[in-house]
Amino acid sequence: MDLSIVIALLNEEESLPELVDWIDRVVNQAKLTTELIMIDDGSTDSSWAVLQGLKKKYSYIKGIKFRRNYGKSAALNVGFEKASGDVVLTMDADMQDSPDEIPALYAMVKNDHFDIVSGWKQKRHDPIGKTIPSKFFNRVTRHFSGIKLHDFNCGLKAYNQEVVKNIEIYGDMHRYIPVIAKMNGFNKITEKVVEHRARKYGVSKFGVGRMMYGFLDLMTVLFLGKFGKRPMHFFGTWGIFFMFIGFAILFYLTIVKMIYHTGGIATRPLFFFGILTLIIGTQLFVTGFVAELVSRNAVDRNNYKIAEEMQ
Repeated sequence: MDLSIVIALLNEEESLPELVDWIDRVVNQAKLTTELIMIDDGSTDSSWAVLQGLKKKYSYIKGIKFRRNYGKSAALNVGFEKASGDVVLTMDADMQDSPDEIPALYAMVKNDHFDIVSGWKQKRHDPIGKTIPSKFFNRVTRHFSGIKLHDFNCGLKAYNQEVVKNIEIYGDMHRYIPVIAKMNGFNKITEKVVEHRARKYGVSKFGVGRMMYGFLDLMTVLFLGKFGKRPMHFFGTWGIFFMFIGFAILFYLTIVKMIYHTGGIATRPLFFFGILTLIIGTQLFVTGFVAELVSRNAVDRNNYKIAEEMQ
């Protein structure tokens, strides 16, 4: 199969018939054998009933309905597991992503051999309360990840099938799939300017809390990618650093006491700071040991991704 299109949706009953019809026209014109995997992430409207009706008209639709809302990452992860196309494409169900972009994205993965092609909504039709935080997090993500993308959170992306079969996303980490992919050895990542359409149906699922969650998710992805299998390298390094600072402060106060015969060092604020850094260092070091024990007993501790094998 040429293409798998994975769409996570939540309360999008109005947009689904128009979206599916548009996708059908595009993939037929491009002569791409396609499966359309629609994941209903716990919709409370009639989205699932609409999908059931569309299935009768478009046989290549595959539908999955969650019992409750688990989030976009969970929906995409399930969709990736079900996808069988050589190229896997994701897009949103709210009609803000244009299906006309599908053939070009497919060609960049299939013919130009990119691992990921990420859409870039260069001209956006979103309120300023959404665009300003997005620009900030895109800049922060570029800095920490080293991936030169302008729009990490764009839902319109195309992947080589090998990418989606070798990554796992959960929580709200769908916006950092390029970062997760890079951590798993997929480095051919690029972007393409895509059309961003004004919202025609429904309401935005964007919330203020997403800004803080996005930053925390980025820190989680970067930490797990670098120290997931060697947590002692992180906690142990900082533990030794703080213990060294604590010992140095207490040693200094002891020498001052012996040479200058000053009063009790236990009354000096520096003494308490030294004790505090010593305790923090010890806790970090012990945390490193505990994390190593957890990591060594993990089921996937020796699960390494093999690109090719020759015998």
